[in-house]
Amino acid sequence: MELQEAKLKYIHTWGSLATNWGINKTMAQVHALLLVSTKPLSAEDIMETLQISRGNVNMNVRALIDWGIVQKEFVVGERKEFFIAIKDIWELFKQIAKERKKREIEPVIKVLNELQDIKDDSEEGQEFKKVLADLSKVTTTVNNILEKSIKADEHWLLSNFTRMVKK
Repeated sequence: MELQEAKLKYIHTWGSLATNWGINKTMAQVHALLLVSTKPLSAEDIMETLQISRGNVNMNVRALIDWGIVQKEFVVGERKEFFIAIKDIWELFKQIAKERKKREIEPVIKVLNELQDIKDDSEEGQEFKKVLADLSKVTTTVNNILEKSIKADEHWLLSNFTRMVKK
């Protein structure tokens, strides 16, 4: 397989897989393209490679910038904007974990905490409180794991994960 063919296969596969994780297919493809590019790319470069509209490029690049996994890159002598992806896969993982924690886990914890103040001692109320407490415990545990992952270095997390798996 030629390099260009392999890159395109990776980009399209990554885009398809991303939908399983709740990520827009085109956003994942733009990110994958920037991740495997050896130089910063302009919106035009992205449009041409992925055969998508300027608006689609702009919307997805802005979302990737908001996630903190793509940034603008200044290119001397150019007026266009250029973009690059974080290339350090460990840093990429930590940034995505940080954003998912902020967008998905923390709001659930907040709502679960608000719901703990139910004033109902009936059997149904007690069962509801138990379900909330169990959900809260699991969600808090996931939050703590993500927090440790975000703060950890690669070797610490991998060694601890390996130890957990072996048990």
